[in-house]
Amino acid sequence: MRTARKKTALSRSRSHMSQALYERALPANRTGALYGAFPYPTKISPEAIALFIAAHTKPGDTVFDGFAGSGTTGLAALLCEDPSTAMRAEAERMGLDVKWGARNAVLYDIGGLGSFIARTLTNPPDPKAFVEAAETILADAEANDAWLYRAKDPAGESGVIRYVVWTEKLRCTRCRRTTTMWDACVGLSPARIASDFTCRYCGHRMALDDAGRPRESTVDPITGEARTPRVRVPAQVYGITGRKTWSRPTTKEDLLLIKRIERETIPPSVPLVKIPWGDLYRSGYHEGLTHLHHFYTRRNLLAFARMWDRTSAYEGPVGEALRFWLLSYNASHATIMSRVVAKSGQKDLVITSAQPGVLYVSGLPVEKNVLLGFRRKLKTIAEAFQIVKSRKGKVVVEQRSSCRVNLPNNSIDYAFTDPPFGGNIPYAEVNFLNEAWLNRCTDTQEEIIVSKHQQKSMQEYEALMTRAMKEIHRILKPRGKVTVVFHSAAAEVWNALQGSYQRAGFRVERTSILDKTQGSFKQVTTKGAVRGDPLLLLTKGAWQPKELRDVWDVAEKLRTEAYRISDPEEVTAQRLYSRFVTHFLNCEQPVPLDAESFYEWLAAKNVGEVIGAQAG
Repeated sequence: MRTARKKTALSRSRSHMSQALYERALPANRTGALYGAFPYPTKISPEAIALFIAAHTKPGDTVFDGFAGSGTTGLAALLCEDPSTAMRAEAERMGLDVKWGARNAVLYDIGGLGSFIARTLTNPPDPKAFVEAAETILADAEANDAWLYRAKDPAGESGVIRYVVWTEKLRCTRCRRTTTMWDACVGLSPARIASDFTCRYCGHRMALDDAGRPRESTVDPITGEARTPRVRVPAQVYGITGRKTWSRPTTKEDLLLIKRIERETIPPSVPLVKIPWGDLYRSGYHEGLTHLHHFYTRRNLLAFARMWDRTSAYEGPVGEALRFWLLSYNASHATIMSRVVAKSGQKDLVITSAQPGVLYVSGLPVEKNVLLGFRRKLKTIAEAFQIVKSRKGKVVVEQRSSCRVNLPNNSIDYAFTDPPFGGNIPYAEVNFLNEAWLNRCTDTQEEIIVSKHQQKSMQEYEALMTRAMKEIHRILKPRGKVTVVFHSAAAEVWNALQGSYQRAGFRVERTSILDKTQGSFKQVTTKGAVRGDPLLLLTKGAWQPKELRDVWDVAEKLRTEAYRISDPEEVTAQRLYSRFVTHFLNCEQPVPLDAESFYEWLAAKNVGEVIGAQAG
């Protein structure tokens, strides 16, 4: 009798925690060493995931993530052992009576890069040994390769290049004469990048997109093949002398240094591989980019390859951690996908990293000093390793398909996962630049994606997702639950997800929103994008659709409720659509509208109310 009462009390306690956890949008900050150690698309902060793990499990339990990406679910399981003050405070604020303590995790990711990041970050080497090795490598690089980034400042004093802004050449559509994008479209004090320009030779005004892009015939120094890439030239050099930063136009000395670099032999460690172009290829700005090394300037390719070669002196966890360190900077900062942007109120252009989830090369690519970048990144990675090292929880990472899980039935206590969002990001293509250096590429046969290039339609996507969901159902204990984070602006993608978990034997118990404080590139810029990722709490059991009112009645009810809440985020179109989606999923009903259609209705509704108020 006492045991039965205990079980009933425990069940009520868990139900109360579950309600507290899902009744409001949970903040997920994109800050801290663990989050910043390695850039990866659609990543969630491990501290936020840890709250879900702590609320749904007890110390010693095992968590599964079949779409582990860079391993944040594993990090979250480890954080439960000794949570930060901020994590404890958030749990207390939400009324979560959790038992902190070490949890274990099993992570699957089909990607070569994702599994490498997850394995290294959740099972790091001794931080001190890692830093000592990294400092040795940096000292050797700075002694032998620092000349690659030498430059004179405007006063003629010796300085160090921080970065160089390159520029595409443009051809006037009328007179056919050439200029550069920098000269034609860039202004400083205040900073601006114009979308059109006037030819300085004939006065013809044209849109930047309409201007011709001259190409040059050359012989690839690595492949030995002829190629005709777009013409790019260095435009502006940014450097530092002592503690003083400076910038100036390119000089003859800069060009002579580039000529000298071109005579240097490229190390054989540079992967000589073709880019597996697929869904991300654009005939415009990807012209002439056929091999991995085309994403680098000659200077940065040389510097990166020499650094990569230096890591070969180290084996085991330290060697893997050193390569993790270099790759954490590689695709985002060492390639010509780095860029500058013009921000309001700024005198100069602002340097930034590559756009996540795409392989975009702008007309003003940036060549960063990778030696300075590696030194800056070292502190963050060492701090991340220090946070994780010596935790008692065990995290197992496997590069495997989530459609074929090598775990026993009923062996997992809880699952937290962030599945791929239809055709939103082709991870195998995006991660190629780093995977080629690792020689650990992704097998795309069971990559769960909507892809024209892979000939996978929404039906194939849903079929593969169903297999993955069935595997989670199989390995989950009878009372185990699954938290799914998902993001899409397309109703058909949501309905494919819904069909997959329903056929696997799951029903929706609760829904909520993960409130990311900084949207991804696609969440910010894509037409019809959604901000705030819906959360689904799934449990085993037969689903039963609930009766619904008219679609527009539901939309209006959600809009009205949002205006009663004193939170400006709740009344944004993006948040309202996320609430709209979770409402239908919670009722086990198909999502009836894409984000774009919902936004059109909302805009018309808001305009109508304004007109009505003015008329009154």
